[in-house]
Amino acid sequence: MPLALLALAVGAFGIGTTEFVMMGLLPDVADDLHVSIPSAGHLVSAYALGVVIGAPLLAALTARLSRRTVLIALMALFVAGNAVSALAPGYDSLLAARFLSGLPHGAFFGVGAVVATGMVAPERKARSVSLMFLGLTVANVAGVPVATLMGQHLGWRATFLAVSAIGLAAIASLAALIPHDRGGSASSTGLRGELAALRSLPVWLALGTTVAGFGALFAAYSYVTPMLTDSAGFAESSVTLLLALFGVGATAGNLLGGRLADHSLRGTLFGGLALLGAVLLLVPLLMRAEWSAALGVTLLGMAAFITGSPLQLMVMEKAAAAPSLASSANQAAFNLANAGGAWIGGVALAAGFGTTSPALAGAALAVLGLGVAAVAYAVDRRAAAPSPGRVVTGHLPAPQDAVRH
Repeated sequence: MPLALLALAVGAFGIGTTEFVMMGLLPDVADDLHVSIPSAGHLVSAYALGVVIGAPLLAALTARLSRRTVLIALMALFVAGNAVSALAPGYDSLLAARFLSGLPHGAFFGVGAVVATGMVAPERKARSVSLMFLGLTVANVAGVPVATLMGQHLGWRATFLAVSAIGLAAIASLAALIPHDRGGSASSTGLRGELAALRSLPVWLALGTTVAGFGALFAAYSYVTPMLTDSAGFAESSVTLLLALFGVGATAGNLLGGRLADHSLRGTLFGGLALLGAVLLLVPLLMRAEWSAALGVTLLGMAAFITGSPLQLMVMEKAAAAPSLASSANQAAFNLANAGGAWIGGVALAAGFGTTSPALAGAALAVLGLGVAAVAYAVDRRAAAPSPGRVVTGHLPAPQDAVRH
């Protein structure tokens, strides 16, 4: 695997850290800025909104530029957003800074996935994407816990300054390791051609699979803390360690999914979604004891991230004329899954179905994801099949041509 993938992983590590660390810093930020916890929670939503808007927008606006240049520019915007977050004088300015920090997230992963797959042989494409995503999953193991502790002891502003430093290291790595290129796919097809490539049904079915599949994860994971404390009986001080176990499972699942998808993309996707649904169905049973709850959190991360690389690669393949734009749109779909899954899990919880009911709602979403993936498969089969009555033969002259000759 090319060393340049390390540069992409460093950028992904910084992005993953800043995305998830805010959840652990909410009480500190709320106290310092004199706002309520729910109001501080809007800082998480502002970042996600930045991802959803920025992913397709920035990918489209930079489609004609060198992808190496785009990656460096996106990481520079990431550094600026986190630096402004660290210096924000009040809540409103921090809200705007978090939105700014989220803008480059999706486009970085989208363009990065295209660069990663372009540097390896076809049979290693999924593995190359998984190695880029490795930075994101490792952030949940090491980056987020360390950044949270830093924020609790040195102040939350120090956390965002540290994340900015990670971004600067990523810029240096990208400049040194990513090969030069002439420009994106839109340099030959035009921006209109890139946008037209997103109109196809297979692309939207692939994006729909992402929304349903990862919505299943976030329906449960958004409420994993009350599951661990109220159902499994863990102390709140143990939750950080247990979330690190989720990151360990996600890292293992990400690497496994990349390797398996290079052998069977569709098989890995179907198997991963089925496994995720099964784990979510078992969560209410696993949360009855501490040891099984720890196992359940690890399995949840593994099952969910097995599908990460296959989903990213499938979207890129369905929009071959617009890989950067489609890949970035898939990152927006991931964040829609985050918001939608959390909302659906919250509905189950508010309805009084119990602390572990969000996991069952997630299992239903996993089944929906399998259904959408099955429809996508059927559409592909129908498109590949020859039309009824059509016979493929060599060229024969038309009757009038035969007479004329």
